[in-house]
Amino acid sequence: MGEKKITGKVQVYTGNGKGKTTAAIGLTTRALGHGKKVLFVSLMKGPAYTYGEEKTFDALQKAGFPIVHKKFGTDYFVDPNNPDEKSIEEAKKGLQFVLDMMEKEHFDIVVVDEINVAVKFGLLSIDDVKSLIKAKPEDTELILTGRYAPDEVKEMADLVTEMCEVKHYFHAGVPAREGIEY
Repeated sequence: MGEKKITGKVQVYTGNGKGKTTAAIGLTTRALGHGKKVLFVSLMKGPAYTYGEEKTFDALQKAGFPIVHKKFGTDYFVDPNNPDEKSIEEAKKGLQFVLDMMEKEHFDIVVVDEINVAVKFGLLSIDDVKSLIKAKPEDTELILTGRYAPDEVKEMADLVTEMCEVKHYFHAGVPAREGIEY
């Protein structure tokens, strides 16, 4: 009897609680520790802000770990009721980058951070995400993060984790803190 082949799964991290990107970063570091190759693409994160994970990913890459990280977005908040053309263009460029990279190179893990928010805000369509899932190579693990994961995407996923906010200091006026929230 042959061994059953384990294929890559689709994971969705969603919900209104903190920790979706952080969970994807944790999975990324675990995979790198096992020699897996990772593509981590951040949507809706512009060049003006440097997030802590960028510095870590850059250092890991310089140390020889097989990780590719790229972010796409503008330096201003997207109006969810009226997204501008530049924000839409950036999200579409990010999605195309993921598709191109999956076709060009083999990655064990592909993370598309904030893709669910990009759909909710009208930067991408549900069909864009469904096409991405269908384009995923069989042995690649695909992680999709962000609040507002559409039901259709959840149904296509193999694992859905919903982060639930019980209490958050943001509501008491605590701003985002370096090294904690970004």
